[in-house]
Amino acid sequence: MFRSVVMGCGAYLPAKTVTNADLAGIVETSDDWIAQRTGIRERHIAGDEEKTSDLALAAATRALDVAGIDGSDIDLIILATTTADQTFPATAVRVQKALGMYAGAAFDIQAVCSGFVYALAVADNFLKVGQAKRALVIGAETFSRILDWTDRGTCVLFGDGAGAVVLEARSEAEAGGRGIISTHLHSDGRFQDILYVDGGPSSTGTVGKLRMNGKEVFRHAVQKLADVVDETLAANGLSADDINWLVPHQANQRIIDSTAKKLGLPIERVVSTIARHGNTSAASIPLALADAVGDGRIRQGDLVLTEAMGGGLTWGAALLRW
Repeated sequence: MFRSVVMGCGAYLPAKTVTNADLAGIVETSDDWIAQRTGIRERHIAGDEEKTSDLALAAATRALDVAGIDGSDIDLIILATTTADQTFPATAVRVQKALGMYAGAAFDIQAVCSGFVYALAVADNFLKVGQAKRALVIGAETFSRILDWTDRGTCVLFGDGAGAVVLEARSEAEAGGRGIISTHLHSDGRFQDILYVDGGPSSTGTVGKLRMNGKEVFRHAVQKLADVVDETLAANGLSADDINWLVPHQANQRIIDSTAKKLGLPIERVVSTIARHGNTSAASIPLALADAVGDGRIRQGDLVLTEAMGGGLTWGAALLRW
């Protein structure tokens, strides 16, 4: 058995920034209304010519640079996204081509905001059993393309961006305790109608727009995220005191605060980027990781816990030693 060790991470945000004040000119809202309820101050929006694959490629290239390798050294790409370039082929194969990776496999995963955690779990399983040596795990979204810009309850929440990590399979001895320790995935289709997009090639033949029952999503998120964190800690014989950093999905600052409070984890040990990024769905965790690694908060040897919940409902957590 091997351990999946993080070799590098990278991120990309589109140049265009939309503030809460900008949105107040589009829908009936205000900076105070958005910030008090969500913690969001601004978000990045992809340009007209920018596709999800473009964002993903930029983040992937930066992660590969940090890892000191290039695309030909990768034999697995897993791209978590809800906003694929096309119905098919997978957005991952566009990234594969651009990176010059001509061996191995590349495919997408769709678990909405939980997508990056799901992708980490799948990549980890490939690497642990020797089916791949190095994996590029990407979360990338152009969520602005599926927003109803007349719905102030949803359009103020989301942004675009991408983040990526490079994983390498190493023996237990080589890993030295580093790498992915465990992953925990869940879903429950009974709650699919509280967060969904009202379109699709099989149902309506259209892309559709995001629809959400915000109160129900909040209620489920607080409980399910706390539960999966408890599950992860219990599975590894740990307590919240053992965690150096919690890197949650950036959905809502109140959800982040509530999860930290349930764990008894000081907010100073929680990575939050939502004020600057908004909710970037599958991209939010790798964006936050890249942010905290880049400014020196997360260091080699730190115990990092990630968690997320998304439409489906899907939810999960991953524990790793950086």
